[in-house]
Amino acid sequence: MTEKKTLSNIKIPEKSNSKMSSSVLEQSDAGEFPFTRGVYPTMYRGRKWTMRQYSGFSTAVETNKRFHLLLKRGQTGLSTAFDLPTQMGLDSDDPLSEGEVGKVGVAIDTVEDMRQLFEGIDLSKISTSMTINAPAIILLAMYAVVAEESGIDPKLISGTIQNDILKEYVASGTYIFPPKPSMRLITDIFEYCSEKYPKFNTISISGYHIREAGSTAVQELAFTLANAREYVRAAIMKGLDIDKFAPRLSFFFNAHNDFLEEISKFRAARRMWAKMMRDEFHAKNEKSMRLRFHTQTGGSTLTAQQPENNIVRVTLQALAAVMGGTQSLHTNSMDEALALPTDKAATIALRTQQIIAEESGVTNFIDPFGGSYYIEWLTDQLEEKASDLIRQVEEIGVLEAINQGFI
Repeated sequence: MTEKKTLSNIKIPEKSNSKMSSSVLEQSDAGEFPFTRGVYPTMYRGRKWTMRQYSGFSTAVETNKRFHLLLKRGQTGLSTAFDLPTQMGLDSDDPLSEGEVGKVGVAIDTVEDMRQLFEGIDLSKISTSMTINAPAIILLAMYAVVAEESGIDPKLISGTIQNDILKEYVASGTYIFPPKPSMRLITDIFEYCSEKYPKFNTISISGYHIREAGSTAVQELAFTLANAREYVRAAIMKGLDIDKFAPRLSFFFNAHNDFLEEISKFRAARRMWAKMMRDEFHAKNEKSMRLRFHTQTGGSTLTAQQPENNIVRVTLQALAAVMGGTQSLHTNSMDEALALPTDKAATIALRTQQIIAEESGVTNFIDPFGGSYYIEWLTDQLEEKASDLIRQVEEIGVLEAINQGFI
């Protein structure tokens, strides 16, 4: 018999061991520490995940049209893609921006652009995610101005800024400043938003880009949580109260093709974060220990050949995210390996989520794979192997591990 392994090279036993894994014996319910089974007691029985399609191209006016299209077709949250000049803090008329304006996201240079981007959308009734890192503090300020001009109480606006600079140094490359001043900007945002925008997630600590850059599920899990620990330490060094800023920390993970490994990865992530926050950082507020995350299906798994097959890939990946307990989800469009999604492809991607939510029956159950020998064993394996990798990073130091190219 050929030896079976996960994509992270974890060997799969040929047959179930009669002795259940330790995590089964210690299993808690959803909504209870260490949140392996989910961060909320009722999960999707009480409220389904937010359907948050990632959109942004060309001008603010064009992207606004796509926002309205998706909202009309049932999307429940907004997710904004910015072009590379915006991500690098450059104006569209900067010589360095030539050839990139509006190409991989929307160009936002001014508050007027931000007004046009959200024209006709009530920002008090919908949450907005913004995939912006180095200049996150500027884009958040623009968004806040637009919301306040609409008469919205700043304490009511909700959403997320990615604001995760460490993964930019290892995976995406859209950084402007060196690590130390970048970390200061991030913790300044933690402090400011905890007072001014208490419903806004101040960071989305991202494994997605690490996975797209070639990592395994184990590496995605380990490096994401290592970065998260570094942000928490920086905030505490700044003098911030962990139970004041930590409840607004959020995460962003990838969903790839190994269906059961992905489910186990999400379960392991929650457990590892809860233990870290309670045992290492001595958080007292349960909200500080809950790992809430957004998921996007795997862009690097899509093929330009036979693009219709991508619908099947995305469906499996989206289902893994739901089975793993995601709080919000983006499903890639079938044509993204070729170009920006057409309206038809974007609609099919959204409908994929809606069919899972409304027709599959999976939302009737909380952690439906919980108690499965394989899932519990694999959750343990992912936690163990990711923890070993985190220890290696800790021995070097996160910033030094980035500088050395270890990650």
